[in-house]
Order: sequence, then structure tokens, then C-alpha cells
Amino acid sequence: MASFLASAALSATTHPPPLSEAISGIFGSISLVAWICVILPQLVANFKAQSADGLSMMFLIVWVMGDATNLLGAIFTHLAPTAIILPSYFVFADLILILQCVYYNTRNKRRASHSRRAQVAQASEESPLLRRESGYEAHTEPARKHSRDETESQTASQWGSNISSLVAVYVVGIAAWFISYKAGAWDSGDDKTPSHDDEGQSPLEIAGLTLGYISAVFYLCARIPQILKNYREKSCEGLAILFFMLSLTGNLTYGISLVSYSQEKKYLLNALPFLIGSIGTIVEDCIIFVQFQLYSGGKRPHTVSQ
Repeated sequence: MASFLASAALSATTHPPPLSEAISGIFGSISLVAWICVILPQLVANFKAQSADGLSMMFLIVWVMGDATNLLGAIFTHLAPTAIILPSYFVFADLILILQCVYYNTRNKRRASHSRRAQVAQASEESPLLRRESGYEAHTEPARKHSRDETESQTASQWGSNISSLVAVYVVGIAAWFISYKAGAWDSGDDKTPSHDDEGQSPLEIAGLTLGYISAVFYLCARIPQILKNYREKSCEGLAILFFMLSLTGNLTYGISLVSYSQEKKYLLNALPFLIGSIGTIVEDCIIFVQFQLYSGGKRPHTVSQ
């Protein structure tokens, strides 16, 4: 495998593509890997907790609407190939995460309802009993200290694992670009980019640009429900921080891929709404990172016990 990658790198060095194409392809490949992996941490977190209480369903719904309009807008405005491939996968991935959340939310609400009915029935048959917990005060403080130490150790280990995952995303993305370039996937002849003359925009381009701005609005609004949910409950419990780290990586490299693909004025104007959506989402992801720090260890109220 190492010799094959070295051969691919040598091929790209001896027959280099245009610089703008190489940069767009490399960062687009990294973005693709990041977005392919983005929902996996949250899917795993939901599965381990057997709950999706940490996620705002409105966040997911607005997000998938943004991805759908992003896809249509990218097609109509003839953006870079990665700008079309990525949102196609986004829509698919979003729907999988939404279906998992709907399943857990529906199942846990049903279980909570059954549990409440059982408790009411039991309370009507039995008289309340007073319980005394001897030695509680003596054991509380050591238990809390042990819990804090354990939490700090887990946090340090989690950050190391997350950073390693991001490094792996970059390595795999770069390697994938070299391999695809050697296979000829990036050979597009002389007309690397679509022709952008000074004539007026076609109806499809106007529609695509409009959809792009609508998509940007959806993206900018999507994380607001999640940020508000975290703020109200003073907790980020149930959220996978790697989910947002991969999102930030994907948006950053996606934006670089778009800009480096072509610097023609018309192309950049067509790409503007997609860049606004990416940059705005990066800012909101940073807000969520701050919330992770502020609300570390906080528990969400009304969480269904499994």
C-alpha cells in the first residue's frame, strides 16, 4: 500500500495538475471524507445511550432542508464536482440520523408512559415508605471526587481520540485524491472549469443561486435550536463533540475547495451563498464547542433511564 501511494504521489509530481485544480481536489477530498464520517460519532453516541435526547430534532430537520436546497443550487450553478457530490451524500446521511432519532424518541416516550402508569398503579396499592440512608454524608464527598477525576480522565482520552480521528481524515482525504488522480478521475480535458462569460445568467443559474441563498439561510438557522437547547438545559449530554469537529472540518475544506476551483468573478458570485452557509456554520459550531466547555458534566433533565 505504501509503495502504491508513493507511486501515485510521484505520478502527481511528475505530471502535476493545475495548482487550482489540485488544491480544489485535495481539500474537496478531505471534505468528502469528513462528511462521510460526520454522522458516525453521533449515531454511535445515540446507540450507546439508547437515546437521542441530546439532539434537537428541529436542528436536524432544518439541516436536511439546507442540504437539499444546497444540492439543487450546486447543480444549477455548475459548481465544482465536490460541491455536487457532497450534498448528495449529506441528504442521505441526514435522513439516516433523523430516522434513528425518531426511533429512539418514539420508543423512549412509549416506555416512559408505561413506566408512569405502572408507578401510579403501584402507588395506589401501597402506602408510602420512608427510607433512611445511613452514612450518606460520609460517603458523598469521596464519591464526588472520584467522579470528577474519572470525568477529567475520560475527557482527556476523548480529546486525544478526536484529534487522532481528524488527522486520519486529512491523511485519508489526501491519499484518496492521489489515488483518484492516478486513476485519471481528475482528467477533464482542457475545459477544467465551465465557461463563465460576461453574459447574463441563465434561468437555471438564477434558480440555482436563489436556492443557494435559501440553503445558506437554512444552514445558518439549523444550529440555533441546538444552541438554545444546550443553553436552556445547561448541558451538552448526548452530543458527540467529534460530530461537530468533523462538521467544522468539512465546512472549512469545502469552502477552500470551492474558492480554489476557479477565481472568475461569475463563478465566485455563484459560489457566494454556499460559502456564506459554510462560514456561518463554522461560527455556530465554535459556539457549540464553547458550550461543551461551559456545560461539561451537566445532565439533561427529563432523560429517560434505560
